[in-house]
Amino acid sequence: MKITIYQKPTCSTCREAIKLLQASGQPFTSVNYYEQPFSKALLKGLLKKAGLSAKDILRTKDDIYKTLGLAKKQVSEDELIDLMLTHLDLIQRPLVENGARAMLARPAERIKELL
Repeated sequence: MKITIYQKPTCSTCREAIKLLQASGQPFTSVNYYEQPFSKALLKGLLKKAGLSAKDILRTKDDIYKTLGLAKKQVSEDELIDLMLTHLDLIQRPLVENGARAMLARPAERIKELL
C-alpha cells in the first residue's frame, strides 16, 4: 500500500508528519490540496475510511469558521463538506491515507499508526 498525505506546505504539523514519513522509509505521495483540491467524493471517502465526520475535521479556530458563523448554524454533513471544499482552510490537516485506512494525523506522531 502506498501512503498519501494531503497537506498544506506551510502547516507545521504537516511538515512534521512528512518528516516522520521520510524517516520511516515508506514510499508516500504528498498532495498539496490547495494546488490539487479534494473532490467531494475523495473527501467523503477519506472521512469514511477514517471513521470521522466532517465536524471531526473542522477547524473551528480559523477566521473563516467565525466569518461564516458556523458555531451558530445547524449545517448538514453534506453542506459542511461543500463549505470545506469551497473554503479549504476549514479542513484540519494533514489527512493521511494508506489503503483502506485513513486518519487525521494530529498530532503528527499519530501517522505511525498507519506505518
